[in-house]
Amino acid sequence: MEQTNDEDLRSAADAVLARLVGDATGAARLREDQWRAIEALVAHGRRALVVQRTGWGKSAVYFVATALLRARGAGPTVIVSPLLALMRNQVDAAARAGIHARTINSSNMEEWQTVQEEIAAGRVDVLLVSPERLNNPDFRDEVLPALAAATGLLVVDEAHCISDWGHDFRPDYRRLRTMLAELPSGVPVLATTATANARVTADVAEQLGTAAGSDALVLRGALDRESLRLGVVRLPDAAHRLAWLAEHLGELPGSGIVYTLTVAAAEEVAAHLRQCGYEVASYTGRTENADRRQAEEDLLANRVKALVATSALGMGFDKPDLGFVVHMGSPSSPIAYYQQVGRAGRGVASAEVLLLPGPEDEAIWQYFASVAFPPEEQVRRTLDVLARSEGPVSLPALEPLVELRRTRLETMLKVLDVDGAVRRVKGGWTSTGRPWTYDTERYAWVARQRAAEQQAMRDYVTTAECRMEFLRRQLDDEEAAPCGRCDNCAGPRFDAKVSATTLDAARGELSRPGVEVEPRRMWPTGLPAVGVDLKGRIPAGEQSAAGRALGRLSDIGWGNRLRPMLTDRAPDGAVPDDVVDAVVRVLADWAKGPGGWASGASDAPPRPAGVVTVASRSRPQLVGSLGARIAEVGRMPLLGSVEYAPEAVDTRISRTNSAQRVCGLHRALTVPVGLAERLSSAGGPVLLVDDFSDSGWTLAVAARLLRRAGAPGVFPLVLAVAG
Repeated sequence: MEQTNDEDLRSAADAVLARLVGDATGAARLREDQWRAIEALVAHGRRALVVQRTGWGKSAVYFVATALLRARGAGPTVIVSPLLALMRNQVDAAARAGIHARTINSSNMEEWQTVQEEIAAGRVDVLLVSPERLNNPDFRDEVLPALAAATGLLVVDEAHCISDWGHDFRPDYRRLRTMLAELPSGVPVLATTATANARVTADVAEQLGTAAGSDALVLRGALDRESLRLGVVRLPDAAHRLAWLAEHLGELPGSGIVYTLTVAAAEEVAAHLRQCGYEVASYTGRTENADRRQAEEDLLANRVKALVATSALGMGFDKPDLGFVVHMGSPSSPIAYYQQVGRAGRGVASAEVLLLPGPEDEAIWQYFASVAFPPEEQVRRTLDVLARSEGPVSLPALEPLVELRRTRLETMLKVLDVDGAVRRVKGGWTSTGRPWTYDTERYAWVARQRAAEQQAMRDYVTTAECRMEFLRRQLDDEEAAPCGRCDNCAGPRFDAKVSATTLDAARGELSRPGVEVEPRRMWPTGLPAVGVDLKGRIPAGEQSAAGRALGRLSDIGWGNRLRPMLTDRAPDGAVPDDVVDAVVRVLADWAKGPGGWASGASDAPPRPAGVVTVASRSRPQLVGSLGARIAEVGRMPLLGSVEYAPEAVDTRISRTNSAQRVCGLHRALTVPVGLAERLSSAGGPVLLVDDFSDSGWTLAVAARLLRRAGAPGVFPLVLAVAG
């Protein structure tokens, strides 16, 4: 029944809230700002931007508004939501309020048709879609127009993702401009976020049509989280940090999240904690969807002490009794940090939040900064290729023609799509022919903003002032004041001491060398288009075997030792003795392990008959000495090097995408005549030695050359992989 006045509407709203939170007494009441937002949406059809701390109850606003709007005969609510974990939580929450919610995302494609039929039949109250769906050609052209016409309420969750001034910009979110333009007049819009400073708030408001001067409501609250007890534990190295966590994890209240900066670190930390007897699971972008779902359920049910996670769990995980958040490594942005720690303490009186910064943090920050919007020359090149093409160009076909990795290329195209310069269609991307201007000033400002955020995180670690006040000021919270709870306000609750036994165990874990290097088995698509006649599966007789690396540059063990040796500015020199000793251990384990030449298996390959290095233009002494030491220890001949052809010695080999890199390597690398002769006389497989493998293509091209020159097998061995 339609409500007739504000009092009736407020009573109905509180009743929905009671169902939502499971309050059988009906005593639950909306916060005043929750009610203000709901009233604006339901009674007046306005647009609202709500910036409130995690746990404040932003989802209650759109679920209560949905129930009231549906009672008035409105169409379904469409929620644009960035993460599957968030969607799953919201579907469950909606069900508690008697709201039927469905999702359309990459993990349930088999259900899309059924969901669309349910929407058409009026059986869906809430539809959650990922931002990526908004620019899927089929969804955009066939589903979105009808959906926009029928929508009763549009909700943009985690709305800071819209803004490239923010810490988590996602180009797909800016597709919302199209949907907003197609909404019928009077359809309310709600945008919500917990992590937006004043500049991001203004940017989001402008993009959503909720800028100052419009008929819009902007509700921005204080960002203090009274349950959080912030602290920093500064430890000398990765082994101390891992040992500290293993020693203190059991002391932390309830169950929680341990954040790491990389996938490798998450898997490494989780493995060690399991060895120490803790029930933990890793949760990263590499984790299969079914395993993610199980990990979420295990944490919600307190069957695990912690999830060891990357930022894949940064948004959208709702566990009110989460007792702690620990960061093994510092995020590059205080806004991102505030968002992640905000997962804790939403429904408990006190939760521990601890940051354990590491020396490798800044190298990881620099890597992520390197994938920012490309320089204008590369953008113009891409636009030119599309303009000259007769039809749509797919990403795999476009990649060989421009010097950009696929993920960075796709992000750039999405920005250009929003700007109107290109359009995604069935079969790929096309040029619209519209003029486009490279916003140099904006991109430079964003880069400066990132640098300022990184400095703020350094300052957060070292500040003697209130940590919560520090974070709140970074988010332009005008009510920021000392919290009285953090380690600087109330004194530290944890010291940096670890026992010798625990430290030895952590050092043993981190010093254990050896990472498998999976060989390339397929050539990148599009090589014939750039004059290289390689395509499809690499023939078995031209592939390398699986190889080994001493470590990953992104891990917290050997990565910390290898990273200073392999940076662009590192001086060249002979390989250090401790690194050689570790490489020998890798070789010994490799030889005796499954599939190794000393494993004793009936199908074991022959022992390597010699060592071949890959010529290095940046670290010739390092690679040469590594090959020589391995040959000496293994009592094998050093057969020579895969060299650069004379005309290619000074040629730059692209590192930006697979097709360009293979093209350059194919034309540059060669097997000298003397090496080919020695390969034939060696009579067995060879160890192929290099310093670093990023994409795996140098090893693949060199292995192909060696196999074609007569080597019966190639075993790659490198100091580090990017992984």
